[in-house]
Amino acid sequence: MKNQPVVDWLLKESQPCVRYLTLTQVLGESEADSEVIAAKKMLAVTGWAAEILSKQSPQGWWVTGKSLYQPKYLSTNWMLLILSDLGLTKQEPKIRTAAELWMKSFAKKDGGFGSERWKKGHLCTVGNTARALVKFGYADHPKVKRSFDWLVKNQSPKGGWSCYGSGRNLDSWEPMSAFAALPRQKWTKSVHITVEKGAEFFLERELHKQGARYRPWYRFHYPIHYYYDMLVGLDFMTALGYADDKRLSYATQVLKKKRRRDGKWLLDGVHPDVEGGMADWYEKHPKDRPIPFSLEQPGKPSKIITLTALRVLKRLDEAN
Repeated sequence: MKNQPVVDWLLKESQPCVRYLTLTQVLGESEADSEVIAAKKMLAVTGWAAEILSKQSPQGWWVTGKSLYQPKYLSTNWMLLILSDLGLTKQEPKIRTAAELWMKSFAKKDGGFGSERWKKGHLCTVGNTARALVKFGYADHPKVKRSFDWLVKNQSPKGGWSCYGSGRNLDSWEPMSAFAALPRQKWTKSVHITVEKGAEFFLERELHKQGARYRPWYRFHYPIHYYYDMLVGLDFMTALGYADDKRLSYATQVLKKKRRRDGKWLLDGVHPDVEGGMADWYEKHPKDRPIPFSLEQPGKPSKIITLTALRVLKRLDEAN
C-alpha cells in the first residue's frame, strides 16, 4: 500500500482517537473488530480526548457554567465539537452529562440551537450542534430531530444558507456537515430535497468560487468550529455521496498538491485569525476576542488533517 507508512503513523497507540478513526474510516474495519474495540476503550483514557475530559467540571461544563459558549474557544460548546470529532459517544458518562447540559442550555423554541444570548436558533450553531449530537448518539432525541427540521426550513431558495440571511455563502457549510452525519435511514423526504439543493449550491461553486480568491479556503485547519476550507467541503460532499461529481476536481487537485512527499498533510493554521481581517473588530470588542485552541502545532504534519484527507481520498477512489 502506497499509504502504509502514513497509515502506520496514524495507527500509533499514543493517540487512540486517531487510531480508532483510521481503523474504521480509512481501513474500513468494523466496530466488532478486536483492534477497533481496544482502541475505542482507550479514547477517554489517554491522548487528546482524555486531556480535554480531564478539564471538565463534575457538572459537565468547561471553564464556566455561566456560559457554554464563552470564552471562545475553550468553553463547553467548543470542547464538545472537538470531542465529537474524536469518536466519543454518550456511552462515555462525561459526554452524556455534557451533551444533555448542552441541549438544555442551547435548545430554542423555534427548534434550533443557539448560545445563551440568542432567543432564536443561529445557523452555524444549529448545524454544528446537530452534527456533534448525532455523532454522540442522539440522532433520535426530539431536540435533535427538531434542529434538522430547522435546517430544512431555513435553507435559502438559492440552495445555500447564511448566518446572516444572504443564502449564498460557502462559509455557511454547517447544515451540509450535519446532514452528512445523520444516518441515511433517518433522512426524511424533505431532508433528501434539502441536501440535493445544498449539494448543487456547493457544486456550482466548485467549493471555492465566491467572489475574489479567498486565501483561508486554501488553508487546512483544525479545530474547524465554524470556519470553512476546501478540505471541509470535500469531506462533507464526499460523505453525502457526491464523490463522483467532476465539479469536485479543482478542490481535489488542491488537496493532492498539498500532500507532502512523506504522504502527510500539514496543519496550515489554527483559526481564528485574530491578527487577520477581524483584528480591527476584536480591538473594538475585546471581550469577544477568542482564545485559539489547538491539538497540534501549526506548520507541522497533522494527524487530524491527514486522517481527514485520506478519508476523502478513499471515498473519491471508491466512487471512481
